[in-house]
Amino acid sequence: MSIKLLVVDDHEVVRSGIQTLLEGSDVEIVGAADNVEDTITLTVAEKPDVVLLDVRLGGEDGLTALEMIRQKAPEVAVVMMSTYDNPTYVARAIALGANDYILKDSSRMDVLEAVHRAASSEQPSERSILRRVQATMEKRKDRSDSKDVPLTNRELQVLRHIALGLSNREIGTSLDISVETVKEHVQNILRKLDAADRTAAAVWAVKSGLIGN
Repeated sequence: MSIKLLVVDDHEVVRSGIQTLLEGSDVEIVGAADNVEDTITLTVAEKPDVVLLDVRLGGEDGLTALEMIRQKAPEVAVVMMSTYDNPTYVARAIALGANDYILKDSSRMDVLEAVHRAASSEQPSERSILRRVQATMEKRKDRSDSKDVPLTNRELQVLRHIALGLSNREIGTSLDISVETVKEHVQNILRKLDAADRTAAAVWAVKSGLIGN
């Protein structure tokens, strides 16, 4: 039985290239879109197994489409794709419920593997950048050689998310806590680190080795 795939990218050459790349496989492309509105419309109408979704859709944000898909068609798997392995994009994709994150220069085998795993609700490949960033986001303990600052395990988790560029709402979604609770953690972090703002806290986190492979 074939896997139904919706391809979303704002460049026609990319959409055509993916179609060519997947010819002869068990993946059937049931539609293509180049903007957020059409993506949601086609997802609801076609009910694909997987949406292959570009992070950037011209002037629009593909992550907005991801969030809307999760609201309107939560059963549909979503694999984000991008030219860049930007940790902030990956972290936001994880927080908003992406199944995987691949690069546009991925091989045919890697694309097919990501689509198959997503369609089967399997974890991404161990090679996946999503797995690597997710491990950083979920880690609860600090490095033992980091600066002696009395942050709790949860505050360290929140700080990692801040350093990865996530908003309070995205942090709340990722950690399954309320936005109000996130705000409290952020204020505690800034106070304990004597940091003027989130950027200063993020710089501390990077320098302390909280963010990395």
